[in-house]
Amino acid sequence: MVQIPGYSEADEERWAPEPPKKAYRTAFERDRARVLHSSALRRLGAKTQVVAPSSSDFVRTRLTHSLEVAQVGRELGATLGCDPDVVDTACLAHDLGHPPFGHNGETALNELASEIGGFEGNAQTLRLLTRIETKTFRHTGASAGLNLTRASLDAACKYPWLREDAPQKNGKTTSKFGVYVDDAPVFNWLRAGSGAQAGQTCIEAQVMDLADDISYSVHDVEDAINAGRFQLRWILDPVHRATAIKFTKQWYLPQVEDAVIEAAFSRLEATAEWVPHADGSRRSMAALKDMTSQFIGRFCQSAIDATREQYGPGELTRFNASLIVPESTEHEIAAMKGLATTYVMATEERKPIYARQGEILTELVNLLNENGDRYLEPLFAADWRDSADDAARLRTVIDQVASLTDASAIEWHSTLVLGKSFNDSLF
Repeated sequence: MVQIPGYSEADEERWAPEPPKKAYRTAFERDRARVLHSSALRRLGAKTQVVAPSSSDFVRTRLTHSLEVAQVGRELGATLGCDPDVVDTACLAHDLGHPPFGHNGETALNELASEIGGFEGNAQTLRLLTRIETKTFRHTGASAGLNLTRASLDAACKYPWLREDAPQKNGKTTSKFGVYVDDAPVFNWLRAGSGAQAGQTCIEAQVMDLADDISYSVHDVEDAINAGRFQLRWILDPVHRATAIKFTKQWYLPQVEDAVIEAAFSRLEATAEWVPHADGSRRSMAALKDMTSQFIGRFCQSAIDATREQYGPGELTRFNASLIVPESTEHEIAAMKGLATTYVMATEERKPIYARQGEILTELVNLLNENGDRYLEPLFAADWRDSADDAARLRTVIDQVASLTDASAIEWHSTLVLGKSFNDSLF
């Protein structure tokens, strides 16, 4: 075994012990390869990021987003002394649990699973990595999923707690969680001996989380502009600006004053890279690309400088440090996310589409749940037959539907619920 600086042998352990491997790759390099070759990662290519994959050949999907997050996270983590493959693995894996139709699908499945512990994309990611994907089996005969190391699994846990243990945030219990009750055994194993406090995320997971925030804050704006949804110069208009500030505050910065959010927009507008208008020409598209690149560097460097100032040089791994992101940088990232929310996600024209997507998943789950293992894919049909009770069987149905892409969810619904061919779909 190749010993990795900054990590212990326990960090490299796997839930199901495996025979020794040739030493030309580290355990963490193997983790990354396992996620990269997983079917769950491939499915992200047909899952919505912000704009539906069917709307254009060039919009970002969950897959391209995950690859971009991995690139940002890998370099950011390496600069701070994290093992780059641990961060890369976590970044590639971070959206694996997201169902069809993005966060809208997540909301629908959470309502359907309300009596069995809910649905959360991050908890579903852990479930995929440790149970649903197939690579290795435990001594009990149960699947160990991809059987990643402790360090990589922990790095992929953005919210390392069960729903019932969710902490307070802004005076309210957060709805986010990363572990279902029946996946608690593997979660307890991966945290054992780490020295982590309850609810504490390792620095690799913090790097993944920041890389995710940075990536979609700039890339979703870029996609929206390229799709003709808006131009950055629009927020010079007082009405548009007030609306952007309102959604930024409502969705991302509820405890922050409007004037502080206004200042974040003003700082971004004052940069040399800001592109008030993009006309689709090569020159304007290059300028837009440069803006996203420069903003990624701006946000990453801010976190690197603040973290190094606090902890000094050396390898920052697992729980020996926390990532520090200056408040001003958090506000700028939120402002960029607020723009995509204002002009894409929260528009009135999207509401009927969101409603129909929720109906599709609800009707599909209900039909599958009423028909036992009849329509489930073989892997999920086997899980359904092995289930101990109705709650476990419903969870299996939820697992099946969550695994579908946007297009396959529409096709299954069209064929099974409506009795039509895919080409007759309402979408």
